[in-house]
Parts: sequence; C-alpha cells; structure tokens
Amino acid sequence: MAKYQAQLALDLQRESRFSASHFIPGGSNAAARHWLSRDAWPEGRLWIWGSAGTGKTHLLRAWAARHQALVVEADTLLCDEQGEIFAQGLPFHPIKGAVVLDHLDRLKNEVALLHILNRSQAEGVRVLMAARFPPARHHFALPDLASRLRATLTAVIDEPEDDLRATLILSLLAERQLVVAQPVTEWLWRHLPRTGEALVEAVKRLDAAALERGGPITRQLAQEVLSDMLSSASI
Repeated sequence: MAKYQAQLALDLQRESRFSASHFIPGGSNAAARHWLSRDAWPEGRLWIWGSAGTGKTHLLRAWAARHQALVVEADTLLCDEQGEIFAQGLPFHPIKGAVVLDHLDRLKNEVALLHILNRSQAEGVRVLMAARFPPARHHFALPDLASRLRATLTAVIDEPEDDLRATLILSLLAERQLVVAQPVTEWLWRHLPRTGEALVEAVKRLDAAALERGGPITRQLAQEVLSDMLSSASI
C-alpha cells in the first residue's frame, strides 16, 4: 500500500497541468471553488457536477494534491463477498482522511460506493465526488445509496462565460505548446460552440492535424479539421 501511495504522489506531481495555479477561475466555477475552499462539508461529502470540459477533474486533482487525498476513477471500484473494497485493482484505503471519486457517471459497483460512504462518515473521512449530473438525475438501484447521495451537498460548474472561454483557448493551446496567431484564436473563439468540451476537442484535433502536416495552425486548417463543429456554431 505504501508503494501505491508513493506512486499516487508521483502521479500528482507529474500532472502539473492539474495544479491549482493552472486552473482558470471564473463566475461559472465560483460555487465549486467556494465549497472546495471550506474546511468541512455537511456529512463530510461534496458532489461537483457539470458538463465535460468545464474543469471538474482539474479541480478535483488540485484539491487532492493539496490534501494528499486518494484519487479513484469510479469505474474501478469493486467489492468482494466479504465487503472488502478495491480501487484500481488494489485494496481501498483513503489517504490522510480524504478520498476523491471522479466520473461517478461510470460507476459499475454501487455496493462499493455505499461502503465507502458509510465507512468514510464513520471514520471522519471527507469524500469529494464528481459527475456530469447531480445525484438526483442519476438512477441508483440501491435505495440507501440513492438516499445518501441525494442528501449530499452539490455544487455546479456551468459552461464557461465568454472571458473564461477566451482564456481557456489560450491555456489549452499553451498546454500543448501550440503557437497560433491571434486572429486565428479570435476566430476560433467566435465560431466554436460555446462549451468547454468543444474547446478541448477542437484544440486536440488542431494539435493532431498540425503534427501530421508539419505546418502552422491556420484558419484554413481549422476550417477543414473542425468543419463538423463549426457547422453547429453561431457564426
């Protein structure tokens, strides 16, 4: 387990792009940031929700690094017949009184999550969770789990506002070390769908296309690579 914890610490250090200093604050994520800054939450639980690309995983991992918390992908949770919980193939043990469960939309084992919530509350372990939707919009087969999650404090991250979108485009490009002329970035800002997910996908495609062709990212390249996305945007 010590080896596992050490590896987690190394992984968090490598993921510098998920550090608190790299997160772009805005009105759309103010509620989530407010609750993450608190020393305690009702029942010791907090559920962050919002669309893909709005920064949920970034906030979770920055919080986990600050609190030396165990980070677990929800779809890796398992529970055996003796009630032993496993996460990512290893016995589950929270680190320093906090655990982070990401992508609850992908949860496969409700019994494991119920055990985690019960044990965490009994032992004073804080549980930070994230998904695309709030608990009330998820269907949980276990009544006890549904009841606990619907009583959990939630905070939404909305789609980024215009100022945040403009900064986010530049941040995503810089993260991939892509140099793009200002007229092109402004054109992207105006014509891409107004969601964080669209920005992430667009920069990913542009990076792949620029690498494949060995040339700069131009407006012509963007129009070609992002044609299906641009057709649904307001131009």
